Amino acid sequence: MSVHAPGHTERVSDNTLSPLNAEAGTDYAKKLGIRLRSIRQQQGLSLQGVEEKSAGRWKAVVVGSYERGDRSVTVARLSELAEFYRVPITELLPSETPTRTDGAGKVVLNLEVLADLRGEEFAALGRFVRSIQAQRGDYNGKMLSIRGDDLRALAIVHDVSPTELVARLDTWGVIYHPVAA
Repeated sequence: MSVHAPGHTERVSDNTLSPLNAEAGTDYAKKLGIRLRSIRQQQGLSLQGVEEKSAGRWKAVVVGSYERGDRSVTVARLSELAEFYRVPITELLPSETPTRTDGAGKVVLNLEVLADLRGEEFAALGRFVRSIQAQRGDYNGKMLSIRGDDLRALAIVHDVSPTELVARLDTWGVIYHPVAA
């Protein structure tokens, strides 16, 4: 039975993700390691901290070897590590393509149109936009690029997907559409 972790691995009898070819497997193991290290560091843990927090269940040397891509990790152990870090296992897997934008990249908002809109839903959007302007020091007053991460956060506030939010923003007329000359 194959496990396609971007087409580079297959499951072998011991449930280890094994490379279909050595070069692709090494590349995938290194990407997996980068994700593991990133999650650990986001949680403010050193390798020794992982060992201490896990009461020795996760040895620093083993986690470090996973992070460097020097050691294969079984599907079961990866699942346990995800549980330890309290993240979905999919967050530990590297992605060949950006999947978190839900099809929506950055959008440019027309701030002049937004300023004329009234209502609590628009007020929340206005507050969000002002916080981005303050963070970036960007006060041109006419338009503002909303990056993918900002778009995802705003979608959460509106309880919709980023793609649905873009459609809603377009319906409200706040997406900037350049006029052809």
